[in-house]
Amino acid sequence: MKGWMYILKCSDGTYYTGSTNNLEYRLTQHQNGEGANHTKKRLPVKLVYFEEYHRIDEAFNREKQIQGWNRKKKEALINGANALLPELAVAYRDRNGGFKSLSHRF
Repeated sequence: MKGWMYILKCSDGTYYTGSTNNLEYRLTQHQNGEGANHTKKRLPVKLVYFEEYHRIDEAFNREKQIQGWNRKKKEALINGANALLPELAVAYRDRNGGFKSLSHRF
C-alpha cells in the first residue's frame, strides 16, 4: 500500500509532519479539525511539502526522521534547498571546531 509523508504549515506558522496512506482524505480531516491535536488548534493548515513512498511504513519512518529536525532544516527541505541539509544536520556544538573551540578545559 502506498504512503505519503507530508508537512503542513499551520496558521500560527508552526509545522506539522505526518504520514498517511490517503493524502487527500487526511488533509480534509486536518482542515475539518479531525486531525492531530496540534493542527486542530491551529487552523487553517496548508500543505507545503509531501513525498510519496511505495509502502506506508517507509512514509512513517520518514515522518519520524523529519519530526526530529529543527525548523531551519525543515524549511530547507520544503524550499528544495537540499544542498543545505547536510550542514543543517550538524549539531551546533560540532560547528566551528566543536568541543576543541571551547575556552575551558575538562
